[in-house]
Amino acid sequence: MRAAALAWPLGEGPAAVLRRVRRPTPGDAPTPALLEALAEARPPGAAVRGVGLAIAGFVDAPRGVVLQAPNIPGWRETPLAAEVTRALAAPVHLVNDANAAALAEARWGAGRGADPVLFVTVSTGIGGGLVHRGRLWAGARGLAGEIGHITVEPDGPRCSCGGRGHLEALASGWALARQARQRTGQAYTAQQVAQAAARGQAWARDLLQTAAAVLGRALADLSHVLTPQVIVVGGGVSRSGPLWWQALRAAYRDGLMHPAFGAPLRPAALGDDAGLLGAGLFVAAELAQNRV
Repeated sequence: MRAAALAWPLGEGPAAVLRRVRRPTPGDAPTPALLEALAEARPPGAAVRGVGLAIAGFVDAPRGVVLQAPNIPGWRETPLAAEVTRALAAPVHLVNDANAAALAEARWGAGRGADPVLFVTVSTGIGGGLVHRGRLWAGARGLAGEIGHITVEPDGPRCSCGGRGHLEALASGWALARQARQRTGQAYTAQQVAQAAARGQAWARDLLQTAAAVLGRALADLSHVLTPQVIVVGGGVSRSGPLWWQALRAAYRDGLMHPAFGAPLRPAALGDDAGLLGAGLFVAAELAQNRV
């Protein structure tokens, strides 16, 4: 998990990161570790106007509850906002981590100046968000943006959420690692698969291109439904190199039923800070709305 103290800008530039903390996330007992990281990130004597938490999971933002975090079993139907509020005595607002990154990339990153902006992150899992007129489109229950759980292969491998054949189970970082182990009998990370592909190893090139093509076709489908002005692609897997991007763009282009539905695919600009900055944007909007 990562925590940061942000100083909010007076102009158009992104918030300044004053302090940052990074540490492993305990799967079974994440809340105490989160509270320790937040306390460490807080500058001595600083007043905290609000806390934004970008959570890798399904978030009921209005209630401040983590419904489920597939890779963090300790958060399930957890009233996390209330728990952190009691500890820090400040307003706390939850947002899905990919939604948070979407806000930041639309405001200050690769989507700046475009509307609407579809953001997709391809990392350990796959998520995203749609930003329209500067605001996150959260859907009827605040759960919109679960791009990784589109079914692309009904009889495909089991996803982390329990479903089968989801995009995340075929094109994410952990999916690439699983596929590499099945292909070679050895343990690989997604980054190591990309490195092997860059060295010309045929099995790694095949896995990387196939995963990117699956994602590209899914982005074409999303473009048919949402018609964004730009699609921003981020996350660790998106840094796999030219081979991955070439396969992604080719499958996306081939999947479009007409060029008019196409939007340029841009690499994300804010890197690992996108979620932190977006959480700050989210809580700032909530505070302004509630005049805190």
